[in-house]
Amino acid sequence: MSDSNENAASPAAAIGGRRGLMLILSSPSGAGKSTLARLLLEQNPDIYLSVSVTTRGRRPSEVEGVHYHFLTRERFERLRDAGDLLEWAEVHGNFYGTPREPVEAALSAGRDVLFDIDYQGAEQLYEKMRQDIVGVFILPPSAAELKTRLERRAEDASGVIEKRLRNARTEIAHWRDYNYVLVNADLNSTFANLRNILLAERLRRERQPGLEPVIERLDHELAELAE
Repeated sequence: MSDSNENAASPAAAIGGRRGLMLILSSPSGAGKSTLARLLLEQNPDIYLSVSVTTRGRRPSEVEGVHYHFLTRERFERLRDAGDLLEWAEVHGNFYGTPREPVEAALSAGRDVLFDIDYQGAEQLYEKMRQDIVGVFILPPSAAELKTRLERRAEDASGVIEKRLRNARTEIAHWRDYNYVLVNADLNSTFANLRNILLAERLRRERQPGLEPVIERLDHELAELAE
């Protein structure tokens, strides 16, 4: 995958300082959002990954503090009740949430923040910080392919896979809540589209606060040339 757009997509390439944006990736389990998130972080090291807290047990391939912060239910409830989570949800019988402080610090420093969360968490973030959010929903190309991907990763028991497939209908029903929807039939193509979305959103007029001084300078220079 080419990284020729990396500099163009960097916040440093935008005119003037800016507040970071919140890039939310959601999908039914197995559609590929975590792989897309990993690729995006590899090619955009300036992005801050919001590491969720969860009461779910750690899978063999997961690393504490990298994929999740794995907590007891009691500790999770203390964070939730203290208002230290931007959002939280119960998914497949486990709690997930987003710590507030590191996200707000990154946004204020002009860093974009990436979220790998479900639709319940996305809804809560939309309610609190809509103007900062770019939401992308990832769809599998078919139900059969979704099942194959869940089985291929060999990290869940058959009963868990069946539950994830049942819940996929509920999750997919929320696709209209997102700014963009990508069908992940081909990983390379989907990733290219995701990068283009990030670049376009970084360059939106309202996310370039340094434009006004540039416009004023150009107007002044053109007025002098016209004299």
